[in-house]
Amino acid sequence: MNKIPVFGFHTINLILIIFYLYPGSLLGFFIYNDSSVQPQITRDFLISSNHFYAFIILSIAGIVAYNKSNKINILIKYLVLLSILLELFHTIIPNRNFELSDLFGNFLGVVLIIISYKIKNKYV
Repeated sequence: MNKIPVFGFHTINLILIIFYLYPGSLLGFFIYNDSSVQPQITRDFLISSNHFYAFIILSIAGIVAYNKSNKINILIKYLVLLSILLELFHTIIPNRNFELSDLFGNFLGVVLIIISYKIKNKYV
């Protein structure tokens, strides 16, 4: 197993967790000097696009890192659980709100990559 993709996945994972658990928007703080403003990559449509993109990136990094490992099933369970738990933590973090559109964005980002990975492995 290549250590660079594994390190990259763990780095992305840590950054995502920090961004999720910070009471406000770190991106808003860095870009607008205001942690109450959340930058929007694209418009939301039923789900949060920012959350969708974040979990697509994390899931791809995880799949690349653990593709040839016997830990891939653990990774898949971890990604699904993380996508749910991080949003649930917003119920107790100050200046953050639990939103179903965020939860569905997280979950859909993970599920889309997992399904793509399973289809690729079945037919390629």
